[in-house]
Amino acid sequence: MRTAMGVWRWRRNPLRRRTDLFEAWVAFAALVCVLLVAPAVGAVAGLRVDGTLQRAAREQRHERYLVPAVVVRPAAEPPAGASTDPSAQRQSPERSRIVAAWTAPDGSSHQGTVPAAEEPPVPGERFRIWTDIRGRLVGQPLDPSAASVHAGLAGLAAALVAGALVETVRRLVVRRLMHRRYLRLDRAWAAAGPDWGRAGAGS
Repeated sequence: MRTAMGVWRWRRNPLRRRTDLFEAWVAFAALVCVLLVAPAVGAVAGLRVDGTLQRAAREQRHERYLVPAVVVRPAAEPPAGASTDPSAQRQSPERSRIVAAWTAPDGSSHQGTVPAAEEPPVPGERFRIWTDIRGRLVGQPLDPSAASVHAGLAGLAAALVAGALVETVRRLVVRRLMHRRYLRLDRAWAAAGPDWGRAGAGS
């Protein structure tokens, strides 16, 4: 609103310089970009990211399977001193690891070391793990709602970046205008200064 009033105020002001009106229009254009263009950029970016993530989530749901597994035995403990950062273990203790057996969707049998589903793990206990069709361990598929949240954050970030870019351009333009004004003032001062105080100089 102040930007629009600035444009209107300079419209017929007798003290208006061309740079004043140009600066007011630059500010008005920047305001329009921040209010309209930046949200549009954020919306487009968010929709594109959401489409990509939702497509990835659908592909993962078709390629990953939740299969039953059975605890065989506890996994061998790592040798003492194997960790290079003891403080990290104290901050985020790892779950127990076990040797488990499972049957892949293609019918093949597998056995491997996985994190325990329950503490403490009990041999013969059943739990479920994510694998691909050949029985190789994979991560849990991306949840569609989580994908939407990530897309929304990406859109918000894009809008903020667009708004910051517009404001940066506006500040650079204003800085350039101020530099030109100071140059003109210096030239005017240099032209009028030597005559100040002289009799008959009209000062």
